[in-house]
Amino acid sequence: MSDSQLRQPIRGAKGATDPGPRNALLDNQNPDILTPPETDNGSLPNLKFSFGMAHNRLEDGGWAREVTVRELPVAKSMAGVNMRLDSGVVRELHWHKEAEWAYILQGNVRLTVVDEDRNVAVDDLKPGDVWLVPAGIPHSIQGLEGGCEFLLVFDDGNFSENETLLITEFLAHTPPGILAKNFGIGVEHFANIPKSEKYIFRLPVPAPLETVRRQLPDSPPKLPYVWHASEHPPTPYKGGSVKMIDVTNFPETTLSALIMEIEPGALRELHWHPDADEWQYYLEGQARMTVFDATSKARTFNYTSGDVGFVPRTMGHYIENIGSTTLRLINVFNKPRYKDISLNNWMALTPPDLVKGHLNLDDTAMRALKRERCAVVR
Repeated sequence: MSDSQLRQPIRGAKGATDPGPRNALLDNQNPDILTPPETDNGSLPNLKFSFGMAHNRLEDGGWAREVTVRELPVAKSMAGVNMRLDSGVVRELHWHKEAEWAYILQGNVRLTVVDEDRNVAVDDLKPGDVWLVPAGIPHSIQGLEGGCEFLLVFDDGNFSENETLLITEFLAHTPPGILAKNFGIGVEHFANIPKSEKYIFRLPVPAPLETVRRQLPDSPPKLPYVWHASEHPPTPYKGGSVKMIDVTNFPETTLSALIMEIEPGALRELHWHPDADEWQYYLEGQARMTVFDATSKARTFNYTSGDVGFVPRTMGHYIENIGSTTLRLINVFNKPRYKDISLNNWMALTPPDLVKGHLNLDDTAMRALKRERCAVVR
């Protein structure tokens, strides 16, 4: 990178050149960290971490990497996992102490769930579909032809993929005589069980969905663990679109989400969430976000594909597309019902004289206030 392409920490008369040593690529990806806007003030914690810097666990036919409170300490309420399974590859039968929310990024995948009422759910999902498996409910995940990649979000920042409860380890650490007594057969029939976890491993691509379903009881759960969000259109706005996923359309879920597309130059309007933290995953594009907290604190961050962002409950923020292509991102919230407070709506629904008295706005600004929802604006 030539000297003329290097960003410098200079804003007007403030700052000075940085002759190095420096990571110029990192500086160019984070211009608002290197040269913060004049409006940034005070100290806020780091609200960004990239999956590209997360340790990747490579297994036979797949991989998994995670962003937890270890990587992003402010995100105490949620953690995320990015996982890839090749054709037929299985994430072994397991369960978690946390609820698991999933979004399919690429390819096709099969989810199998057996719940506490002995109900059985086997479903195939494609890009854009979601699932929610409650804490303690056993399930497995298998890549279909061509494999799959997906995002998992858990409702505890201390979650780790490396500490799930696995069927292989459960049996390996149960005395053989107890296994024999539990299943009513001789102990010799358990001589070949694995001595350690399988976690991610290869199997043939499974039979078609209906073939597998016929092998099992026809007892679907009362509320489905899967919502085929890919089949439901988003709400369009001038400058982008938003698809909301919460208990109003996916009754089983205990987390809510927005799937957002923001066109170049457009903005996820200034807002905050009154009762939930926001865990973000950036699919593609380039974004800028400023987060505001009490006592005049504000900090601006830049995001691109594979980055994770986080906004604590009640903190004001926006998300701006600063690139030349559509910005696509997923926002997940640790509450089942989605809620936000729009700055524009709040001001528009407050007596005009009260607003003018606070902010000294002129008539043009007052007329620009909108009472209707407009999640994405230009």
